[in-house]
Amino acid sequence: MHLFYTPDISGDEYELNEEESRHCSKVLRLVQGDKINLIDGQGGFYTAEILTAHSKHTRLKITEYHKEYSKRNHYLHIAVAPTKNIDRFEWFLEKATEIGIDEITPILCERSERKDVKTERLNKIITSAVKQSLKAYHPKLNEPCRFKDFITEPAIEKFIAHCIDERKSSLSDKITRHSNYTILIGPEGDFSPSEVESAMRSGYIPVTLGDSRLRTETAALEACFEINFLNR
Repeated sequence: MHLFYTPDISGDEYELNEEESRHCSKVLRLVQGDKINLIDGQGGFYTAEILTAHSKHTRLKITEYHKEYSKRNHYLHIAVAPTKNIDRFEWFLEKATEIGIDEITPILCERSERKDVKTERLNKIITSAVKQSLKAYHPKLNEPCRFKDFITEPAIEKFIAHCIDERKSSLSDKITRHSNYTILIGPEGDFSPSEVESAMRSGYIPVTLGDSRLRTETAALEACFEINFLNR
């Protein structure tokens, strides 16, 4: 199945942008009459026929459309501190997209070792993972936000995973199935005690992700997996 990401699609005909046209005609060597699939990142899944195969402007005719294709029964927003080694953060984005995530916010914490994040490149990684895993929904990647600002934003079910030695619950004991979740994951040095206290005052529930000490990107992916597994 050849899948293309077309967020601006509308109407019965569509023209691929230059990058996707080149991939379609030169890399995949598709020709007039071949069928491909399109996703708009908002739940739309399309089947299209190639009208004109060209390296700069490939024209398509939409032949079939599915609304809310494989819509998930919950919403997951993970706010995670970007890792010092950006490759690890990119790995998390790729794998979380494949497993299932709806929104990601890079948060800047007291102990964060990375303050800059190039969202344009990260969005390309997410898009590639969307196409690889046949998702019709494109996760939203927000611009970096300070921790203290993020925790004041409204959310429904709110959790903070941290390593401070205190009583914490498991996600399975606290979540309501098929709901809207926001989970905070800290930097390599963990959240500071004051950050944990601030989050709890804002209604965040402290949770554990197991007995092992996990890297930031592993903890974020573990949270992603658990929420998806619990909502199957």
